[in-house]
Amino acid sequence: MDAQSPKARELNLPQAFLLLATNDADGEPDVPQPFLQAGVAGAILAELDLLGAIELQGRHVRATGVAVESDFQQQLDLIRHKSRPHTPKRWVSMLESRAEVHRIYEGMTALGIVQHVGEKHLALFRTTRYPEKDHAPEAALLQKVSAAMAAGSVEPAVVDPRTNALIALLHAVGLLERLFPEADRGRARELTYSHWPSHAVVEELRSVRLAEAEAAT
Repeated sequence: MDAQSPKARELNLPQAFLLLATNDADGEPDVPQPFLQAGVAGAILAELDLLGAIELQGRHVRATGVAVESDFQQQLDLIRHKSRPHTPKRWVSMLESRAEVHRIYEGMTALGIVQHVGEKHLALFRTTRYPEKDHAPEAALLQKVSAAMAAGSVEPAVVDPRTNALIALLHAVGLLERLFPEADRGRARELTYSHWPSHAVVEELRSVRLAEAEAAT
């Protein structure tokens, strides 16, 4: 299957983010759960933003009223019907969900991209992993990110918005540098400067670290 396969094209941002955030061989996340969940929440906001369903107005996220078809209709309805608007960081905090992470993984399982592997421990506890089954979609994503990250390749405004959003989200959780250790950090800052969903992820993770530090003292 080549990089332009239907499976590669069907990935939404949360799926793309999770795919790159998961170890191909063992199916475990390459980042801690709080980072994974915050990244997915930011990816949901970024997906809805790309579809034109939401936008940042001043300091708050608001629904635009544009009708869209999305795998994240529940989150969009929540934003639409909230009695008062919230900041992007607040929405990342509200949308974080382990259950949503697994729902997205299962969607990729249905596409044949990853496989569901369950394990019992002491006959009581079950852990679920999602090792890679078809590498073509991830290879296509990595190729796009690599091309966009090449310093001087294209102006930030010319980079595909979906690829730009994925770069920003990976950068927010510290994965971009791990996936592309030789990448130009200046290029990363250039591409992610105005991406508000990823900035919200950074703010949320900063709060998580502060809370952990306070709990440790």
